[in-house]
Amino acid sequence: MHIGSLIRRELKQSGRTVTWFAAQICCTRTHAYKIFNKESIDTELMRRISRVLGHDFFQDLSRSLGEEAAEQ
Repeated sequence: MHIGSLIRRELKQSGRTVTWFAAQICCTRTHAYKIFNKESIDTELMRRISRVLGHDFFQDLSRSLGEEAAEQ
């Protein structure tokens, strides 16, 4: 699971801009784009992003772990 891609997709679906997103999580646009390229992020940052975008990325992670366990 590539968390940055999921965040970018959710932001795009929300119709909000990267500038808006960066302001909401108190970072620069440049940093927001760096987040989109990350495979993993700090849990506190993921909590803030989940709240701002109204999407539970922790649930996505949990689902992904369940799928991986089922494959083994």
